[in-house]
Amino acid sequence: MAVRIGTDVIEIERIRRALERPGFRDRCFTPDEQAYCESRRNPAESYAARFCGKEAVGKALGCGVLFTWKEIEIVGPPKPGVTLAGKTLRWAEKVGMREIDVSLTHSHTVAAATCVADLETPPVRRPRP
Repeated sequence: MAVRIGTDVIEIERIRRALERPGFRDRCFTPDEQAYCESRRNPAESYAARFCGKEAVGKALGCGVLFTWKEIEIVGPPKPGVTLAGKTLRWAEKVGMREIDVSLTHSHTVAAATCVADLETPPVRRPRP
C-alpha cells in the first residue's frame, strides 16, 4: 500500500489570461467543468482551482504528463471529487488506485489543490539520465 500526495498552486491571473486564448477551455476542461466555472461570479478562480486539481491528481498518481487534461475531471459541488477516463484511468488501475480525494481552494489571487491517492503499489520512478 502507498499513499501518494500531489499538490499544485497557480496565480489566478495566469489562468485568466489563458482563458482569453482560443481553445484553452475546450482543451483543458470538460463541458461539465466549463458549465460549473462559467456559472460562478468569478469564473477564472474556479477554472484555476480545477486546473490545480488536475495537476495535483496527475502528480499523486505519478503519471505526470501522460494524462490529457480532460481525462481528469474535477466534479462537484458540494465536495470536489475526481472522475478519471482514458489513459489516466488505465494508469490508475495499473498502480492499483483504491481511493482518490482532492481538495481545492483559492483566494483572490492564487488557487491551490491537494490530492491524496491510496494506491496498492507505488508508481515506478524512472531514473534521471
